[in-house]
Amino acid sequence: MHTAITIDALKVLDAIDRKGSFAGAAGELFRVPSAISYTVQKLEEDLNVSIFDRTGHKAVLTPAGRYLLEEGRSLLEAAENLAHTTRQVAQGWETRLRIGFNSLLPAQCLFPAIDAFYQLGVPVDVQVVEEVFAGAWDALQSRRVDMVIGADQLSKPAGSFTTKPLGEIPFVFAVAASHPLAQAEEPLTESDIAPFPAAVAADTSRALPPGHAGIFRRQRTLTVTNIDQKIAIQEAGLGVGWLPLPRIREALAAGRLVTKAVHEPRPPIAIHLARHSEDKGKALMWFWNRLSEDQSLSQWLKPADS
Repeated sequence: MHTAITIDALKVLDAIDRKGSFAGAAGELFRVPSAISYTVQKLEEDLNVSIFDRTGHKAVLTPAGRYLLEEGRSLLEAAENLAHTTRQVAQGWETRLRIGFNSLLPAQCLFPAIDAFYQLGVPVDVQVVEEVFAGAWDALQSRRVDMVIGADQLSKPAGSFTTKPLGEIPFVFAVAASHPLAQAEEPLTESDIAPFPAAVAADTSRALPPGHAGIFRRQRTLTVTNIDQKIAIQEAGLGVGWLPLPRIREALAAGRLVTKAVHEPRPPIAIHLARHSEDKGKALMWFWNRLSEDQSLSQWLKPADS
């Protein structure tokens, strides 16, 4: 589809407006004034509108011309960004990287790596997406994210994925210090726990089977959207359940939560980095290598071999 409005014509209008004259625009664009005049005249003829009011001593944009220039500057910026990102992609850099993280880990575990990445000066947009349980693998499989930190092996779907172990997250059964179970005899049994609502973080998976753990068949549930909210309602005494130990060390030290031994303890979960095997963009691989050895993760993980 042919359009009279070209990037070159918009550059000419922009230069005329900024320089204040056709001659000034010609000097900036390294053209003769007649070429500038021809471009404007041709654009006016093609659009059948007057872009400049020439009744005075100085060419002044008409309302239509001002509108065309203001809207056109958005197109000029978009064209410049497109040219830049095209060169960026040609060099192997993505324009955007989406990182999913399992809610068992806090978003803060990614901050040191993101800060270090920004120091590279590469204009890649980074998006951080929180997922719960099987939602981490679901987001990767459906390409809602480009990589996942904290993917477990239990809900891993079929497909060509590359994974790298990060460590293990230990779990404890925790209740508020004021909760009736806080003073109950240990180890707790199903009959002890079942009368109280279980605090549940809803699985964010859209296609994969959702995960569920530590809930008894007849136990009521209080469902929230992530682990942070689950911790909060357990601190408030509104629910009970298993929590990742590294996430609640401060709450335990402050006495807001207490741990209770349970007749059937929950084993730790081994978590991994994960990505599609064929994806090897520069930003993706930079984060992959950085997070593989990121010391800031150590406080949130129990080493797999300990």
